[in-house]
Amino acid sequence: MPPADAAAPGCRLELQGISVGFPGVRALDGVSLEVRAGEVHGLMGENGAGKSTLLKVLAGVNRPQAGTLRLDGRPQHFADTRAAIDAGIAVIYQELHLVPELTVAENLLLGQLPGRLGLLDRRALVARAIDALGRLGERIDPHMPVKRLSIGQRQMLEIGKALLRDARVIAFDEPTSSLSARETERLFRIIEGLRDEGRAIIYVTHRMDEVDALCDRVTVLRDGRRIETFDAAAGLDRHRLVTAMVGRPIADVYGYRPRAAGEVLLEAKGLFGPGLAEPASFAVRRGEILGFFGLVGAGRSELMKLVYGATRASAGHVELRGRRVAFASPRDAVRAGVALCPEDRKQEGIVAIASVADNLNLSARRHVCRGGFLLDTRRERELAQDYIRRLAIRPGDSSAAIGQLSGGNQQKVILSRWLAERIEVFLMDEPTRGIDVGARAEIYHLLYELAEAGRSVLLVSSDLAEVIGVADRIVVMREGRIAGCVERADASADGLIKMALPR
Repeated sequence: MPPADAAAPGCRLELQGISVGFPGVRALDGVSLEVRAGEVHGLMGENGAGKSTLLKVLAGVNRPQAGTLRLDGRPQHFADTRAAIDAGIAVIYQELHLVPELTVAENLLLGQLPGRLGLLDRRALVARAIDALGRLGERIDPHMPVKRLSIGQRQMLEIGKALLRDARVIAFDEPTSSLSARETERLFRIIEGLRDEGRAIIYVTHRMDEVDALCDRVTVLRDGRRIETFDAAAGLDRHRLVTAMVGRPIADVYGYRPRAAGEVLLEAKGLFGPGLAEPASFAVRRGEILGFFGLVGAGRSELMKLVYGATRASAGHVELRGRRVAFASPRDAVRAGVALCPEDRKQEGIVAIASVADNLNLSARRHVCRGGFLLDTRRERELAQDYIRRLAIRPGDSSAAIGQLSGGNQQKVILSRWLAERIEVFLMDEPTRGIDVGARAEIYHLLYELAEAGRSVLLVSSDLAEVIGVADRIVVMREGRIAGCVERADASADGLIKMALPR
């Protein structure tokens, strides 16, 4: 990317003995970390290790009970987020903080809109937005509403906001979780340019290949403590890195377990609707994990929603246990034994302010009612505690708000909900998105258990290694159509990518 304004200096960030506590939880316990000017410093750890809390300390959201934060050797005390921004710190979260109804230019300069004679200076607004977009190599209409942009373009806007504020320290929280391979490659070039300008970059990720490609050093957190800092220049030992993250060796995170498949349980025949370019047909057997791979926008999630009845099909139908079914809504699908664990679990899979118990029992409440209408709250609590124990959901308090749990534990609650419903077909859309390596291994173990119990699992994943490592067969989608189906024994990364690329 083109060089930034000469006025934007580099900066050294130091955290010394940072501790943050919440009722019953020690989120950070004496964490010390140094990020040098002109460095991309990776931050890794399981969900709940303290990474998000550390970023919130940087952003002025959480105030530490102990410890010191220094910029270029000068102590800083952030009373709020504005103080952190004014000090030159920008945090780009996984859930982007943009206003969809406002324009690109208005979002870029939100909080520092240029004025003239007490009124908004729209000419200056657009000019500054065009300048920021140009520095990022983006050709986006500054008058366009943000809701019309792709996820990758929105990510660039967040970076543009940081540049317009002359941020000297920029932290990225899982920035590639919703990006295509092409968008990820472009983001890496932007981050490398920021590093070359002398800015201090913190890069939070669960993906080992990203650490290899981008980071100069990597620090691992576990249970709120700093475990070790690795020098990427000396070569990263992935086994040591994973062991530091989870506190135990994990030889094979996928742990594939072969099994015999039974008769066809669910079959889609010529299913067509929004998001597809042509009718789709496939079948999944009892005891089988059927993977769905493709690039962003290939139509995988749209196909799952058609199967589930969340989107109405305009042609084709679904057969379940050999009989034709018509799901007018997700409720019909659940009653028939088909459930969807959605890609965006926070928006579509959980009620964040409700408790773990309420989320777990959300669909199965009719099974714990006396007389068909009187809710048996004691039975609900027992059911919740049973699944908390069986799936090792942490923390084990069923009354805790689910929004406070890590992504992996939220995913386990969603799975528990459907296990309590006696589901036979699980539509799993990006089930490990944003989940650490330890929790991912636990999720895979649960998927194998479902398959071994005679259930069927449809696994949608953008992670090529995951779909090859877990699935028995792999359906590849390209531009809204099924491009082919590959047996596990015949699957290769090169072959699947070639099938998935636009023609």
